[in-house]
Amino acid sequence: MSATTLGTLEHVKPGDIETRSFEIIVEELRQRGISLDPATAPVIMRAIHTTADFDYAENLLFSPGAMQAGVEALKAGASVVTDTTMAQSGINKRALARLGGEALNFIRDPEVMQEAHEKGITRSAVAMEKAASLGRPLIYAVGNAPTALVQLRELIDKGMATPPALIIGVPVGFVNVTESKELIMELENVPWIVARGRKGGSNVAAAIVNALLYVATDNVRE
Repeated sequence: MSATTLGTLEHVKPGDIETRSFEIIVEELRQRGISLDPATAPVIMRAIHTTADFDYAENLLFSPGAMQAGVEALKAGASVVTDTTMAQSGINKRALARLGGEALNFIRDPEVMQEAHEKGITRSAVAMEKAASLGRPLIYAVGNAPTALVQLRELIDKGMATPPALIIGVPVGFVNVTESKELIMELENVPWIVARGRKGGSNVAAAIVNALLYVATDNVRE
């Protein structure tokens, strides 16, 4: 490593790295002329922090009252259903448990795997059916499978699912990704947070849940 490179490094204590990261994000947003809505800023900032991608300042969209709906649902003990184990792993389960919720994922459920095989559809789609059958207040956090969003929309349209407390629709990719997100954004009676376009991912889904948890637990990190 050259002396020039060493001279550009910031000396930041481990416990201060996240704080410094958010300071940098705020400054770069200012330089870009972007002013975030204070109501949705916690989610957008967390998504940028997770990805180092400032596009989320513009492509992360919220239905009216989505932030409040998500926070209030978590405070009331809603659980979070994810489409991947990666998203489930990234959620702050201690904070969620404090509020009475849990992080659920059915992608490896034997019944889900069998039904998906028999029907020739994705496990993510069948997992949404299983979650909907629980009859509990749920937040759906989808970061990988557009088929999960399509299935959710179909279940809602047919009245086969308890209305979700919130849908986080941020799958990443190329096939049916943008279309599945648009299907969720068409919903008028279900709150949603969607990353419009191709970008997203399980890490983004988990980051959004954690941002909501951070607000719901009165900004106490665990």
